[in-house]
Amino acid sequence: MSAARIDEATLRRSVMVASPLAVLLAWQVLSAARVFPPEVLVSPQAVLAAFGQLTASGELARHLGESLQRLLWGFSIGSGAGLLFGLAAALSPTFARLFDPLFQALRQVPVLAFIPLLILLFGIDEVFKIVIIAKAAFFPTALSTLDGVRGVPKAWFEVARIYRTPLPSLVWRVLIPATVPAVLSGVRLSLTRAWLVLVAAELIVADSGIGQMMEMGRQMFRLDVVMVGVVVCGVIGFALDRGFVLLQARLLRWRAQPAGAAA
Repeated sequence: MSAARIDEATLRRSVMVASPLAVLLAWQVLSAARVFPPEVLVSPQAVLAAFGQLTASGELARHLGESLQRLLWGFSIGSGAGLLFGLAAALSPTFARLFDPLFQALRQVPVLAFIPLLILLFGIDEVFKIVIIAKAAFFPTALSTLDGVRGVPKAWFEVARIYRTPLPSLVWRVLIPATVPAVLSGVRLSLTRAWLVLVAAELIVADSGIGQMMEMGRQMFRLDVVMVGVVVCGVIGFALDRGFVLLQARLLRWRAQPAGAAA
């Protein structure tokens, strides 16, 4: 690696570290200067102390574990269903004519607008939370899969039809390699939306989870607990996104290889 690339990478890492430190410094200065009352803007030290208390008691781990378990189930179901729906709508004109108008209408409705209806249907138990997370993950994955498959050149399908390629082989050998980048981009967006909707739903109606921990802190006027939840949500969201980016880069590594690299 050249010196210029090393310096560029070092500068990029420095900027990534500098921005959170600048926010933390501004937060400390504002809280120390009492620009806002302590009941409104708690100090970083108070948030750190609350974090230690919640960690020592196991409360933070319990709430976070509940949230991540819901995210796993809801995201898996929603993105899996979105993948199948997008594939079916792209490959079957009849299926698309039947369901595309409903799909386009429902995806314009904010996820949180479905909360009252879902509560009436499923109550406030785990099924409700998983369904609303799945709904958030379904539409970005379905749309990216639909657009990705429709973007495959029609000549490829004609060749597959001439050679009478079975549908499983068509999907595995043609569609997946051609649509992986677009689908992964949609899945990444689905993961982000699922996490945001999960926390929002837990803030509104839940008996556990990181969002409920924040809501209980608000009701008890424990702004330090609320800020712990805010910071943890940001860190978890960032970690999920960065982890998926690394996975995406690994899965797409073959696209960056020269044509004769595998020879």
